[in-house]
Amino acid sequence: MYRHDHAGRTLITLAGEMDLTTARLVTAALTACLQDVPRTTELDVDVDLTAVTFCDAGGLNAFLAASRQATDTGATLKLHYPPPIMTRIIEITGSGHLLEALHRTRLRGLGVRVGVCGAGTAHLPVTGPYH
Repeated sequence: MYRHDHAGRTLITLAGEMDLTTARLVTAALTACLQDVPRTTELDVDVDLTAVTFCDAGGLNAFLAASRQATDTGATLKLHYPPPIMTRIIEITGSGHLLEALHRTRLRGLGVRVGVCGAGTAHLPVTGPYH
């Protein structure tokens, strides 16, 4: 885990697997990041997931909790470059608000409906043998 702060923006770079054990570390790092800034200061927290190889429900819950905490403090939290399987989990669970806007635009181009969908489902592109 790497953290870089610069002028109202924080970049957190994660690598490896995110499971129940490592999710606690990520939660602690994101909480510390959000608590380091006075409530009167705007803060954007960008989480680079390029090097993340696995993320289970524990990891997603860590990001959802951090997103709620960021909203409560007036900050924003966005995920960048998640692995494809993690992107699908984020979309299926209606958690697309976590994704950086450029990534959401690319997903729309692939036929993926982004955002909170009815009954917690997302419309994914039809590919493979069922097409």
